Amino acid sequence: MSTEITDNAGEGRYEIRVDGGLAGFAEYERRDGAVVFTHTEVDPAFEGKGVGSALARGALDDVRAKGDPVVPLCPFIKKWIEKHPDYQDLVKG
Repeated sequence: MSTEITDNAGEGRYEIRVDGGLAGFAEYERRDGAVVFTHTEVDPAFEGKGVGSALARGALDDVRAKGDPVVPLCPFIKKWIEKHPDYQDLVKG
């Protein structure tokens, strides 16, 4: 299972593709210099296979590389950050 995560800025979302097919996305908005994650969806066929976690990690790594803070309004992204202390510094205070 090969995965690829890309920032589809035109759609305002990070997308994860598994073996070339869209498997999920994390929607965001840019507000006040921050990336505000609003909603995450993973195709039911990929639930429980680590796709959501890979998507969260890839999206947050990209945001970190760009130097932006994060506002996790999406419950999935918020919970993921809470479980991974090394990402909590990204949260806009």
